[in-house]
Amino acid sequence: MEFSHIDKDGNAVMVDVSAKPKVKRTAKARGRIFLNQETIKLINNKLIKKGDVLTVAKIAGIAAGKRTSDLIPLCHNISIDHIAVDLEVQEKSILITAASVCTDKTGIEMEALTAVSVAALTVYDMCKAVDKKMRIGDIELLEKTKKAI
Repeated sequence: MEFSHIDKDGNAVMVDVSAKPKVKRTAKARGRIFLNQETIKLINNKLIKKGDVLTVAKIAGIAAGKRTSDLIPLCHNISIDHIAVDLEVQEKSILITAASVCTDKTGIEMEALTAVSVAALTVYDMCKAVDKKMRIGDIELLEKTKKAI
Protein backbone atom coordinates (compact mmCIF):
# COMPACT_ATOMS: atom_id res chain seq x y z
CA MET A 1 0.00 0.00 0.00
CA GLU A 2 1.31 3.46 -0.88
CA PHE A 3 0.76 6.50 1.32
CA SER A 4 0.54 9.93 -0.26
CA HIS A 5 2.28 11.71 2.64
CA ILE A 6 5.35 9.43 2.72
CA ASP A 7 8.16 9.44 0.14
CA LYS A 8 10.06 6.39 -1.16
CA ASP A 9 12.46 6.61 1.79
CA GLY A 10 9.69 6.71 4.41
CA ASN A 11 9.94 10.44 5.11
CA ALA A 12 6.88 12.59 5.71
CA VAL A 13 6.13 14.92 2.81
CA MET A 14 3.43 17.36 1.79
CA VAL A 15 1.54 16.13 -1.26
CA ASP A 16 2.12 18.18 -4.41
CA VAL A 17 -1.31 19.28 -5.66
CA SER A 18 -0.03 21.79 -8.22
CA ALA A 19 -1.31 19.78 -11.20
CA LYS A 20 -4.82 19.33 -9.79
CA PRO A 21 -7.67 21.57 -10.98
CA LYS A 22 -9.63 23.76 -8.57
CA VAL A 23 -13.05 22.30 -7.76
CA LYS A 24 -15.81 23.15 -5.31
CA ARG A 25 -15.40 20.98 -2.22
CA THR A 26 -17.65 20.60 0.80
CA ALA A 27 -17.37 18.67 4.03
CA LYS A 28 -19.50 18.02 7.08
CA ALA A 29 -18.23 16.76 10.42
CA ARG A 30 -19.65 16.27 13.88
CA GLY A 31 -18.65 15.45 17.40
CA ARG A 32 -19.92 15.64 20.96
CA ILE A 33 -18.93 16.81 24.35
CA PHE A 34 -20.61 14.92 27.15
CA LEU A 35 -21.39 16.94 30.30
CA ASN A 36 -23.33 16.45 33.50
CA GLN A 37 -26.87 17.78 33.53
CA GLU A 38 -26.08 20.57 36.00
CA THR A 39 -23.45 21.91 33.61
CA ILE A 40 -25.94 21.78 30.75
CA LYS A 41 -28.38 23.82 32.86
CA LEU A 42 -25.67 26.40 33.58
CA ILE A 43 -24.86 26.63 29.87
CA ASN A 44 -28.53 26.99 28.89
CA ASN A 45 -29.02 29.73 31.49
CA LYS A 46 -25.75 31.47 30.50
CA LEU A 47 -24.42 31.10 34.05
CA ILE A 48 -20.94 29.83 33.24
CA LYS A 49 -18.55 32.44 34.64
CA LYS A 50 -16.36 32.53 31.53
CA GLY A 51 -19.30 33.70 29.39
CA ASP A 52 -21.71 32.49 26.72
CA VAL A 53 -20.32 29.01 26.10
CA LEU A 54 -22.19 28.26 22.88
CA THR A 55 -21.36 31.55 21.17
CA VAL A 56 -17.70 31.45 22.16
CA ALA A 57 -17.35 27.81 21.08
CA LYS A 58 -18.99 28.56 17.73
CA ILE A 59 -16.61 31.44 17.04
CA ALA A 60 -13.62 29.37 18.21
CA GLY A 61 -14.61 26.54 15.87
CA ILE A 62 -14.90 28.86 12.88
CA ALA A 63 -11.59 30.55 13.68
CA ALA A 64 -9.83 27.19 14.10
CA GLY A 65 -11.22 25.85 10.85
CA LYS A 66 -9.70 28.86 9.10
CA ARG A 67 -6.31 28.10 10.70
CA THR A 68 -6.21 24.35 10.08
CA SER A 69 -3.06 24.43 7.95
CA ASP A 70 -1.27 26.17 10.84
CA LEU A 71 -2.23 23.31 13.18
CA ILE A 72 -1.90 20.20 11.02
CA PRO A 73 1.66 20.04 9.64
CA LEU A 74 1.04 18.46 6.22
CA CYS A 75 -2.34 20.09 5.59
CA HIS A 76 -2.49 22.48 2.63
CA ASN A 77 -3.30 26.16 3.07
CA ILE A 78 -6.48 26.41 1.02
CA SER A 79 -8.83 29.20 0.08
CA ILE A 80 -11.80 28.72 2.41
CA ASP A 81 -15.14 30.07 1.20
CA HIS A 82 -17.29 29.22 4.22
CA ILE A 83 -17.28 27.50 7.60
CA ALA A 84 -20.39 27.12 9.74
CA VAL A 85 -20.45 25.62 13.24
CA ASP A 86 -23.61 24.65 15.08
CA LEU A 87 -23.90 23.55 18.71
CA GLU A 88 -27.07 21.75 19.79
CA VAL A 89 -27.60 21.22 23.51
CA GLN A 90 -29.01 17.78 24.20
CA GLU A 91 -29.89 15.95 27.39
CA LYS A 92 -26.39 14.67 28.21
CA SER A 93 -24.19 16.33 25.61
CA ILE A 94 -23.70 19.10 23.13
CA LEU A 95 -23.73 17.94 19.53
CA ILE A 96 -21.33 19.98 17.43
CA THR A 97 -21.55 20.05 13.65
CA ALA A 98 -19.44 21.91 11.14
CA ALA A 99 -19.90 22.47 7.43
CA SER A 100 -17.12 23.87 5.30
CA VAL A 101 -16.74 24.92 1.66
CA CYS A 102 -13.76 25.75 -0.51
CA THR A 103 -12.95 26.16 -4.15
CA ASP A 104 -9.44 24.76 -4.39
CA LYS A 105 -7.22 21.85 -5.47
CA THR A 106 -7.55 19.85 -2.27
CA GLY A 107 -9.00 19.85 1.16
CA ILE A 108 -11.84 21.02 3.35
CA GLU A 109 -12.56 17.91 5.44
CA MET A 110 -9.71 18.68 7.84
CA GLU A 111 -11.13 22.17 8.29
CA ALA A 112 -14.55 20.78 9.26
CA LEU A 113 -12.98 18.26 11.67
CA THR A 114 -10.77 20.94 13.20
CA ALA A 115 -13.74 23.27 13.67
CA VAL A 116 -15.65 20.56 15.55
CA SER A 117 -12.65 19.61 17.66
CA VAL A 118 -11.78 23.14 18.75
CA ALA A 119 -15.42 24.01 19.45
CA ALA A 120 -15.55 20.98 21.77
CA LEU A 121 -12.27 21.95 23.41
CA THR A 122 -13.62 25.46 23.96
CA VAL A 123 -16.70 24.12 25.73
CA TYR A 124 -14.37 21.99 27.84
CA ASP A 125 -12.18 24.96 28.73
CA MET A 126 -15.12 27.17 29.63
CA CYS A 127 -16.78 24.53 31.82
CA LYS A 128 -13.82 22.77 33.45
CA ALA A 129 -14.27 24.64 36.73
CA VAL A 130 -17.76 23.17 37.22
CA ASP A 131 -17.54 19.78 35.51
CA LYS A 132 -14.57 17.47 36.07
CA LYS A 133 -16.01 14.55 34.12
CA MET A 134 -16.60 16.05 30.68
CA ARG A 135 -15.68 13.83 27.75
CA ILE A 136 -15.12 14.74 24.12
CA GLY A 137 -15.86 12.06 21.55
CA ASP A 138 -17.59 10.76 18.48
CA ILE A 139 -15.71 13.15 16.17
CA GLU A 140 -16.21 12.01 12.60
CA LEU A 141 -16.41 13.14 9.01
CA LEU A 142 -19.99 12.75 7.81
CA GLU A 143 -19.61 13.75 4.20
CA LYS A 144 -17.28 15.27 1.66
CA THR A 145 -18.04 16.22 -1.91
CA LYS A 146 -16.30 17.74 -4.89
CA LYS A 147 -17.81 19.21 -8.00
CA ALA A 148 -16.09 20.60 -11.08
CA ILE A 149 -16.55 24.32 -11.58
